[in-house]
Amino acid sequence: MKIAFIYDTAYPWVTGGAENRIFEIGKRLRLRGHDIHVFSLGYWMETKEYYGQETIKYNDITYHSVGKPMELYTKDGSRSIKEALYFAKCLVSVNFDDFDIVDCQGFPYFSCYTSKLKTMNSKANLVITLHEVWNDYWYDYMGRKGFFGKIVEKGILHLTDNVICVSTATYENMLENNKPSNSIIISNGVNINEIIYLDPSKQYCDVIYAGRLIAEKHVDLLIKAMRKVVDVHPYAKCFIVGEGPMEDYLKHIVSTLELEKNVFFLGFYKNKEDLYKTLKSSSILVLPSLREGFGIIAIEANACGVPVITVNAKMNAAKDLINEDNGWIINDNVDSLAILINQLISDGISYNKRNLCRKSAKKYDWNSIAAKTENYYLKILKNN
Repeated sequence: MKIAFIYDTAYPWVTGGAENRIFEIGKRLRLRGHDIHVFSLGYWMETKEYYGQETIKYNDITYHSVGKPMELYTKDGSRSIKEALYFAKCLVSVNFDDFDIVDCQGFPYFSCYTSKLKTMNSKANLVITLHEVWNDYWYDYMGRKGFFGKIVEKGILHLTDNVICVSTATYENMLENNKPSNSIIISNGVNINEIIYLDPSKQYCDVIYAGRLIAEKHVDLLIKAMRKVVDVHPYAKCFIVGEGPMEDYLKHIVSTLELEKNVFFLGFYKNKEDLYKTLKSSSILVLPSLREGFGIIAIEANACGVPVITVNAKMNAAKDLINEDNGWIINDNVDSLAILINQLISDGISYNKRNLCRKSAKKYDWNSIAAKTENYYLKILKNN
């Protein structure tokens, strides 16, 4: 099969759940003999290695730049509508006539409409992969303007019958709008074999967060909880791994609460192995997201033998990954989080708990996820 993945950003130049999913599935499908292409904005064109190159090969995947990179976030930390419209416009110049599958990520929405337009009179079969479905959350995110976001989101569910949802929560939210006839749940995954033999980092921490520093990740909850943790365990250490528009605000909270000797910002890890090593040297991962389409970092932590604390928020799909074996789901308040962290620091994480975490992660191995995706694509071709 000749397969195109459509998304405005690309791994490893931009990291996130969708970028990671495309890369991990794409490289495995390439090893299975398929011709894999990614159409994105050319973030690699700003690097020394690929400077100015519109089309490159990376891990035997062909990357095509359809336009220049733009800022993903506005000053208030929300995703840029201007960037999303620009990417959709850039896709108009792409020819998908000789592709079998065009898998367009549901976000940032407008690109789905362009992909539909460009595949209508070709042999290419359009697939839309949904990482999240917001429904009424649009109003929380944009106020009254959320009405337009909700309409745009609802519209993409009628562009094709071929829809992949990355989580049960996303699938159920989709059903509130439409039920595409060939919809399926294919979750995100984790590199089990890559993680198993890595040694832990020499830098130990009690609590770690890893991900983008954006408002909905709710990292301020963890920092405020650490103030209460430090009152009981003065030498407790918390690592925050990642970058984003909320970084300065979060650092300000750390300074205000006088936590500079306890909470450390490690920035963005370009190398996944370094992240896994740091996870392995941590006791607990805290994922306090109020909105999460899946939560790959949760199963990555589990694969490292690290249990996860997450919050019981309606739009947090990561809570569906957590049970009594591999972590804890708490109410969204500082005291609940602080009490649990203090207890876990005092008691420690048992060897049995860590083994249960690793066992839980095994069912999300990327090799299995890629095989399910391949079978889904082949079924589409067989039925057409």
